Amino acid sequence: MAARVVPLAKTDSRRQGQLFVALAALAWSSSGVLQRELTIDTATQLAGRALFAFLFLAAVVLVSARGRVVLPIRSMGLTGFGVAICTAVASGSFIVALNHAKVANVLFMQAIAPIAAALLAWTALGERVTQRTWVAMAVAVLGVALMVGGPGSGGVLGIWVSVVMTLAFAAGIVITRHRRDVSMAPAVCLSQLLVLLATAPLADPGSVTGRDLGLLVLLGVGQIGLGLVFLIMGARLIPAAEVALITLLEVVLAPLWVWISISEKPAATTLIGGAIVVGAVLLQATGRDSPGDLTRSLVGDPDGVEKLAQDSAPDLVA
Repeated sequence: MAARVVPLAKTDSRRQGQLFVALAALAWSSSGVLQRELTIDTATQLAGRALFAFLFLAAVVLVSARGRVVLPIRSMGLTGFGVAICTAVASGSFIVALNHAKVANVLFMQAIAPIAAALLAWTALGERVTQRTWVAMAVAVLGVALMVGGPGSGGVLGIWVSVVMTLAFAAGIVITRHRRDVSMAPAVCLSQLLVLLATAPLADPGSVTGRDLGLLVLLGVGQIGLGLVFLIMGARLIPAAEVALITLLEVVLAPLWVWISISEKPAATTLIGGAIVVGAVLLQATGRDSPGDLTRSLVGDPDGVEKLAQDSAPDLVA
């Protein structure tokens, strides 16, 4: 009987993880519509978003921990600080890259993130990447390249910042996956505090209008805050490469919302490339875990069934 229950638990856990990461991509995809309506400079945007994201995530940690603040912070350990730094660097460098490189460069490097995450997870965790996943990642890169017209040239600074963004995002996912027994909610909360501290001295609060303030709240709470919450919930449940691959839905959905909201119709190549990316995500999401992967996770681990149950629980604070 137990042999039949374990695969079911594994499948349910994976589906939950896929759903959470897809919801993260959905939240992040709103940035294109909201960001373009702001009338403030980059530093003020970053500081404003980070402020409201920090307040939201701090509230999430407090509610989840039932007011016990010290316990979740202590439990995340040094790995939690690693996730905080990686998330802060990825979040900040994304905006910097957009200001110093072609959008094509930034999005193309974002499409490379699943490959970087797969290689890091394989090197650091011994997490095997299936043939289906490699195929899905290659198809996704081709789809993004078609959407944006290839990586382009751009400035040297912008390219290097894009590389840093990709590596930081991939590393954050891998660390979260490695310590999936510990909630990283305090870590992502700390990441936004780091972004706020780094950008606040350069911000100009006096330039923020009432409309800008409302947009910053939406970006901080809905786009950044909810996106990070869903990401850390999903990254505990599925392989790092799959996490990064599903987040590419953000690249597809962002121009779709712009099209719907302000009738800015995307080019035909953008639509075709987006369909290819969605196809790549579906190719990966509908695949089954290989028996070898399931066996490796349970053989030699007498608490394997219990661990599966724990991993499938979407608790924010362990």
